[in-house]
Amino acid sequence: MPKMGESVMECTVISVLKKVGERIEADDSVLEVATDKVDTEVPAPFEGVIREILVKEGDVVAIGSVIMRVETASNGQAIPTQTAVSEDIEAELEALMPQLNAFIPQLETPATIAPQNGQSTRFYSPLVQTIAKTEGISLVELETITGSGADNRVTKNDILDYLKVRSNTPIPNRKESPAQITNHKSPSERTASANIEPLPMDRMRRVIAERMLESQRISAHVTSFVETDMTNVALWRSRNKEEFKQRTGENITFTPLLIEAVVKAIKDFPLINVSVEGDVVLKKRDINVGMAVALPNGNLIVPVIHNADQYDLIRLAKKVNELANRARQNKLSADDLAGGTYTISNIGAFGNVMGTPIIVQPQVAIMAFGVIQKKPVVIETPQGDAFGVRQMMYISHSYDHRVVDGALGGLFVKRVSDYLERFDLEY
Repeated sequence: MPKMGESVMECTVISVLKKVGERIEADDSVLEVATDKVDTEVPAPFEGVIREILVKEGDVVAIGSVIMRVETASNGQAIPTQTAVSEDIEAELEALMPQLNAFIPQLETPATIAPQNGQSTRFYSPLVQTIAKTEGISLVELETITGSGADNRVTKNDILDYLKVRSNTPIPNRKESPAQITNHKSPSERTASANIEPLPMDRMRRVIAERMLESQRISAHVTSFVETDMTNVALWRSRNKEEFKQRTGENITFTPLLIEAVVKAIKDFPLINVSVEGDVVLKKRDINVGMAVALPNGNLIVPVIHNADQYDLIRLAKKVNELANRARQNKLSADDLAGGTYTISNIGAFGNVMGTPIIVQPQVAIMAFGVIQKKPVVIETPQGDAFGVRQMMYISHSYDHRVVDGALGGLFVKRVSDYLERFDLEY
């Protein structure tokens, strides 16, 4: 199992894409796996013929462990895709079959055998078991679900489809009492039933939930807010977005402009670009900025722009658009999600004014940018104060108070604001 990104020590096999005896080429996908960061495919490092597959769907596999044995070419000789069976052996087996049939009773397939003493006759993945437990599906009832996976295995989609058409009364075990039958119902069925639709969390949502709770437990979250005059930035973008698109082929959103300001501020305050390991603060030389991207299914993912300080605005815009598009198409690699040192979230895209973002561990800070709104504000001029209409935005900065005090956290967000307010219209 190849490395799947920084800090990823294991992954779960979602599906095996090849079979024993099948010929594969280098970079052919052989497995689909899930980590706590991303779902991805595992490519073959060389060509050959698969002789043994050591993992199956649902297995949790450690990074570096053997998952498949492949016979490669030797001295330019072709590899046979199947091992030949001698005609003599085949003849002997045919001759023995009548005797074997006389002693071996005909058995039902595992998919149709009823469970005995609570023992299942089929393999069920941890996700299927979790959904069944949550929905009060007994083992007897689970055995009746037709599976579309390999060897009639019940997949997540199979059990979710079953739940859509499931009757209100689950199939009882013969020995169960009416009270026990009632207890098989899910929490939603036992309370209000018809007016509640159970929606089991998908794998990514469960991971997000675990990570958010973990971050709240680890870091002492504090959030500071600054109101920023974005008039110059908004005006520059409005004037240049069409020309920028024609010249570079890329749309210029606010995100690369915000990231650029954050990178400049990190250079001014490098102690915001750290992580904590025990009682040691690890100062990072690389500035790797993560950007939160909302996915079509409602989940959130944070691809990383590595060495963001080495990008000019054009390359930064291209990288932002590329990562956002690949994230929404579920085409991010594990490396795209690894190594972040600071994260931003543009919550203004959803019309939000401000927020209190949760830190992405093991980072120590995260910044959220609110919606840009026209407001009447007081403008200081050499001739005195005056009212004017300006494009204003709130910036929210959450930081880990274990290592970032109010001075550093507050000065950092103010410096980001200063860079945005002083944006050069001739840029």
